[in-house]
Amino acid sequence: MLVFSGIPFSVVGGIFALVIRDLPFSISAGIGFIALFGVAVLNGIVMIAFFNRLEEEGVTNIHDRIISGTASRLRPILMTALVASLGFIPMALSTGSGAEVQRPLATVVIGGLISSTLLTLIVLPVLYGIFNKHTNPEYTFKKS
Repeated sequence: MLVFSGIPFSVVGGIFALVIRDLPFSISAGIGFIALFGVAVLNGIVMIAFFNRLEEEGVTNIHDRIISGTASRLRPILMTALVASLGFIPMALSTGSGAEVQRPLATVVIGGLISSTLLTLIVLPVLYGIFNKHTNPEYTFKKS
């Protein structure tokens, strides 16, 4: 379930980008959401798989796993999102023939990747900590 939490994160950005650019939801925007969901889930898999790998390597403290895992996976997740986003910028700015099909698709992908990446790096580790408290009963979230 944590891996798929990237999907609602990406939907927020995709819809927001369509509204900002005053573009209608169309078939091409729907296809953009499908492509966006793939990248969002991939980023979630990268993050959660690394957290689990740290646990297998003996890092029992959830807080340590989250901090080191997020810091370690920051670059791969940002690179995945940047490559996809930068590749769609020409489509998002196009005005020529076929632009009415390209613009919604690219807008959805770019907007969704921005929100999905930020929320994957911030919210997903928090959710991981909340749902995996049982693995280390000594760890609790303390106010500092």
